[in-house]
Amino acid sequence: MPSASSGPCRAGHAEVSVSPGDPVRRRLCVRPGAVVTLVLRPRMDDKRWTGVVSSAPALVAPSEWGLDADGTAHATLRCAGTRGGTAKVTVVAKAPDVAGAARPAFTLDVDVVPYAQQG
Repeated sequence: MPSASSGPCRAGHAEVSVSPGDPVRRRLCVRPGAVVTLVLRPRMDDKRWTGVVSSAPALVAPSEWGLDADGTAHATLRCAGTRGGTAKVTVVAKAPDVAGAARPAFTLDVDVVPYAQQG
């Protein structure tokens, strides 16, 4: 299955950068053990990136989260080392000082595809 850049599944490290105006949903294909860095540029509305959640944390686990002073957010996703599957990683955003829950603002569908077995 191709990655967001229409290439083969990424192994090792991959980076996904999200800027205002980019699609709010993307797909990325990685190999087991890959580490994905999300770079979320500052939003153009009054909302700020507030966190990241994985639908399958045993497969794709958010392990680090940071927010720069300019509003750029950084997240690290660690993929399981042996098994494959799909996880929906959702990044939420919320206006500061406004009551209510943060809302999904970007989704990355991560396909973890094991290497073909030889034998």
